[in-house]
Amino acid sequence: MSFVTMMEGHLAWGDKPLLDNADLTVEAGQRIGLIGRNGTGKSSLLKVLAGIEKLDGGELHTQNGLHAVYVEQEPYFPEAPTVMDSLVLRGKLDELPDEKMRWQIQSRLSEFLHKFDLDENLDLKKASGGEKKKAALALAFALDADLLLLDEPTNHLDIDAIRQLENIILNEFKKSRSFVTITHDRAFLNRIVDTIWELDRGVVRSYPGSFEAYQRRKEEELAAEDKARADFDKVWTQEEAWIRRGIEARRTRNEGRVRRLEQMRIEREQRRDRIGTLDLNLDAGERSGKVVAELEGVSKSFGDRCLIKDLTLRVMRGDKLGLLGPNGVGKSTLIKIILGQMQPDSGTVKLGTNLQIAYFDQLRSELDPTKTLQETVSPGSDWVEVGGVRKHVIGYLGEFLFPPHRVNVKVSSLSGGEKQRISIARAFLRNPKILILDDSVSAVDTRTEKIILDNLKSSRANKTTLLIAHRISTVERLDKIIFLDDGKIEAVGPHDELYTSCPKYRRMVDLQRLEDEAGGDDNA
Repeated sequence: MSFVTMMEGHLAWGDKPLLDNADLTVEAGQRIGLIGRNGTGKSSLLKVLAGIEKLDGGELHTQNGLHAVYVEQEPYFPEAPTVMDSLVLRGKLDELPDEKMRWQIQSRLSEFLHKFDLDENLDLKKASGGEKKKAALALAFALDADLLLLDEPTNHLDIDAIRQLENIILNEFKKSRSFVTITHDRAFLNRIVDTIWELDRGVVRSYPGSFEAYQRRKEEELAAEDKARADFDKVWTQEEAWIRRGIEARRTRNEGRVRRLEQMRIEREQRRDRIGTLDLNLDAGERSGKVVAELEGVSKSFGDRCLIKDLTLRVMRGDKLGLLGPNGVGKSTLIKIILGQMQPDSGTVKLGTNLQIAYFDQLRSELDPTKTLQETVSPGSDWVEVGGVRKHVIGYLGEFLFPPHRVNVKVSSLSGGEKQRISIARAFLRNPKILILDDSVSAVDTRTEKIILDNLKSSRANKTTLLIAHRISTVERLDKIIFLDDGKIEAVGPHDELYTSCPKYRRMVDLQRLEDEAGGDDNA
């Protein structure tokens, strides 16, 4: 039985085609992982399936009475005193005419919040990004959807929350129900999906099986594609050499051959190249004082909830620090205290002199959705200065994998991964002495994440970098890792040292290694 069927679907954003004559079907009980490069239109496709966006052309047929629930990448929460109050408004539970049904859904909601280890009476304003994501997922499961649509559900989640999400999907989400999820978490895909959808150049290709099965099939396809390209290029080179030999090429008897060459040129120009390379080199910059921040005996609570307890920490110029810990443990709060944006309840905070700080949070709050990419990085000018070198804004954006025809699109049209890249591009132009990345690589694809991390390490000598993360792979190569748990710093040190000396850290690493083994080679 088909829940949703799309035939010859067309969707575009400006001059960028997202769906081009796309066909797809969601069957009852199917578990689908939707993958593709950042900016290909994955989130837009999910919104079409949810009925939020309409196709520009083609047909979309949905089963009568189908109950679909959509969880966006950055869930919206209406203002309310507590998480539960906000979820009631988000799910419009107070508008349900059937009191019994309303009571049943709220009861299930309380149950799923408990499964995610989340207090339903938590002050909404004090909830972390990970806690809000868990709350939105709990509501989605409580609504008992026929079709569940999840956009990057593991973003901002720690390892325990991801495992709980997997358990709910595998053990409690009814087999007669279906879901489609966008995620870059390969281990998560391997464990929960039975079908992979790849969105590429406007076409949706379906691959049965796990992500590992998809990888094997894709490697075979890419090898065949590479051979076909090589054969094509050989013929094209021969034809180009022929036409340059002289007038004979333009005689009537050769007009057909000339037309074929022109068509080959067009095909070659339209060929999609594989992903480029990010250039993230930064200026050396003026050095600040050696001490960036000193915290002594710092504590911070929200009501009866203690996030930071009697913390003593020194951050020096040039330190490469990773902040790691479960959702809601206080990582983002600690950063705000270090920056002087939040005052501790007790203890002292001393900041260094001549500090220049670039900070962007997990929600990319500084981006103006009404601005174009060019206006975001270089308002009022076609030029930027990087490393003492004047660059045209088109060239600079190209270093962050934005093609020339995209420089005038608005930020509101970008995918989550593209917003992350433009945020990094903007932060780097500030030439910051201190760069703070709050869950900054959660929404980018695996290749882009690796490029960012490699370049950050190589280009920020004598500059301070703080990375807030949930994944060991994001921080394990940094100078030091600050591991927070249960309202305090559990341990501080390099990865190898913490793995040997801290049992809680070792448990987190081991769990994530099991995930990675299940997910296959992360660099493939």
